[in-house]
This record gives sequence, C-alpha cells and structure tokens, in this order.
Amino acid sequence: MSNWIGDVFTSDVGWDHLERLVDIGNRMAGSDGEREAAELTRDALVEAGARNVRLESFDVQGWTRGESSITARETTQECIALPRSPADRVTAPLVDLGYGLPEDFEERDLEGSVVMVRSDIPDHYDRYLHRREKYYHAVENGAVGFVYRNHVAGCLPPTGSVGTDDEPIGEIPAVGVSSEVGARLARRFDGEDIELAVEADIHPAESQNVHAELGPDTDERVLVTSHVDAHDIAEGALDNGAGTAMVVELANALANREDELETRVEFVAYGAEEVGLVGSSYHAETTDHDTITAIVNSDGVVRDRTLSVTTHGFDELEAAADEIAERYGHPIETVPKMGPHSDHWPFVRWGVPGYHVKSTSDDVGRGWGHTFADTFEKLEQRTFREQAILLSDLVVHLARENVTVEHRAPEAIAAALEDQGLAEGIRITGDWPYDE
Repeated sequence: MSNWIGDVFTSDVGWDHLERLVDIGNRMAGSDGEREAAELTRDALVEAGARNVRLESFDVQGWTRGESSITARETTQECIALPRSPADRVTAPLVDLGYGLPEDFEERDLEGSVVMVRSDIPDHYDRYLHRREKYYHAVENGAVGFVYRNHVAGCLPPTGSVGTDDEPIGEIPAVGVSSEVGARLARRFDGEDIELAVEADIHPAESQNVHAELGPDTDERVLVTSHVDAHDIAEGALDNGAGTAMVVELANALANREDELETRVEFVAYGAEEVGLVGSSYHAETTDHDTITAIVNSDGVVRDRTLSVTTHGFDELEAAADEIAERYGHPIETVPKMGPHSDHWPFVRWGVPGYHVKSTSDDVGRGWGHTFADTFEKLEQRTFREQAILLSDLVVHLARENVTVEHRAPEAIAAALEDQGLAEGIRITGDWPYDE
C-alpha cells in the first residue's frame, strides 16, 4: 500500500495539468479555449495510460459577452452580464429584494421592475437558493431585468448562467454586480428608474466530452467525472480546473493499480457544465444507466483540506466514504441530502448512485468561484495530493465486484427533493423531470 501512496503524494501529473488548464485563459462552453482544454485532457489521459481515449462532440448554444452597463441618474455602475442573458436594454425602477427568498417575491409588486437580489441566504434559512431559482422567480413575477449582487466583499461581480435546457437563453437581461456596487445601488437608487443594458453574441457552437477507460472490459462501470469548461472571466482554477486535474491524477494513479480494478472505470471530463449541465445531460441521455455502479464527480475539490461528499441518500456511498476516512485517519464529511447541481445530477435524478465531491466550507455559495478571483494560487498542492490519495482508494473500493450500490426509483428521488424543500426551486427553473 505504501508504495502507491508515496507515488500519488509525490506526483505532479494532475497539478501540472491544472496549471496547463488555467493558462489557456477563456474556457467558456463552446469556445476554442474549451476545445483546447478538452484536447489537453485527452492527451493527459493517454499519457496516464488509459485506453479508448476520445472526444465526443455535441451541439451547444454559444454565448459570447459584449459590453454591459447599469446607468442610474447620471452615473454608470460596473457590472458583467450573466451567461445566456439575452441581449437587451431596459429602463425600469430598481427593486432591492435583499436575499431574494421566495416569500420576498410574493410580498412585492415587481411587474415592470429591475429586481436585485443577493447571492447568499440568511443564516436561519434551511436550504441554499441557486441563482437561477432567484432569476426565474423574478421572471415569473413580471420583472424586466435582473441584478445579481455578490455577498463576498472585494469588488468582485459574480457570473453564472441563466436559461433552461429547453430555452437556453434567458427571458430577461441579467447582470452580476459586486457587493459594493450592489450596496451603492440599494442605498442610492432603490425605487428609481435605472437603465440595464446587455450586449451578447448568441450563436450555434460545439462542445465536447472527454472519455477514457481503465480496468477490465466489464459492462458495469464506475464513472469518475468533472467538467473541463469554466466561466470566461477567470482562470477557473477552483471551478473546475481542479476537478479535471483530479480526474487526470486519479487515472494516473489507477493505471498503476489496474490489476486491483474488478470493474471498468470510465473517466469523463464534461463540457458545457456551466451553461446548464449540457455535456453530462447529453451523456446521461445516450448511455445505459443500469450499468453504472456509482459516479464520483469532482466539482469543488481542493478548496479546503477536508473532502465533503454529498451522497444523495445512498447509504452504501456514505458507508464507503466512512470506510476510506477511517482507513487513513483523515476526515471526509458526508452529506446525505440531495445536491441537484453539477454533473452527477443528470444521472442521480433518475436513481443512479452518485457523489458530488467537493471540499468543506463555512462560506455560503462559491467564495472565489464564479468571480475574477478564481485563480491558481488560491489552491494548495498538498491538499490536492491528499485528496487524490483518498479518492483513488475510494474508486478502487467501488470498482470491486463485491460492492453493490442499489439504484433508487426516480419516484424516491422526487420524494426526497420534496421532503428537503428543493422541489420548488427545480420546478421554477424548468428542470423538474418527473411526471406530476
């Protein structure tokens, strides 16, 4: 055992790949940079010793940002467009809704207004409210514009997509503003007319998933996944260069332990996650769910030293993570709730067992993620290596013939979403897939 642990802890394979990814620059879905990142990941998986390494392309709605602005009285306030915002210009009264909880939308007359909401939730609130949920509450209540205000100080406007799978371009123009600009807008211009303008080029584009395999050629497989795309305003080191670097590092580690794999391991670095889980949804629609033992999806790893795995109520997945944590005397937080965001979800929503692997955090939301500050130097190689050791052994454990993780009925997943108060948000964003 000690030999492979030493090899992983001294390996530079994944970390070097992370550095190559962030140095590309723009990895927006459908861009040349995303394609370059996918090709680099393909080549790294070949170098690691994986087989059947390939790119699988699919269509995606391309979106390229232009100029955006907020004009209030005679002032111009800095903002950035949210991806998949329509190109539009509106003038309407600003309504500051604070946190933008569902009840906040119900209590105000928002018809014909520009709504501003924070990116966090109050401490007492029992669930996280995703940006797209707040956006579609604004749409449903008649708003003509949407301003998303970061709760993290530092003059960092947040990004993040709007739109749905069926309508990939949102219905009203949407921008992100920093915490400081949001405070200024609320203090000086709440209730006054402002002009919100977004320029964007919307065009057909192509993205791609990267596939590779190790282990015996069995029908059953463990999926080890990430997403290779990132928002265009930053390096995307945390979200999700680190996740894709982890996939490469795990492939390198497991290539040296291939004789321990009793089930095929399929590595997939998805494209176009940030614009609606497009790559993973394409994969989920074109592959056999019954052959998937489990999904290990890294999105948010290395942010903190301790791993956190959302297990979606699959007891066997929680037990496996606990076993690995006990084996190494290294904590792994297990969260048994539903987590309907990131590339595991197009599978888990139909009952396929899956982890969302990230790091523990005391912060609400993404921290530096989805801002200009998502850069390489925020991450530590020591943390990367420690988490790679834990995750490589977790994948080996799941790839044993005697490990069975029971799939769940879609009805059970739907019921869990209802019980945990998540169904409302998924419905309003148009993502509820179950028959009513």
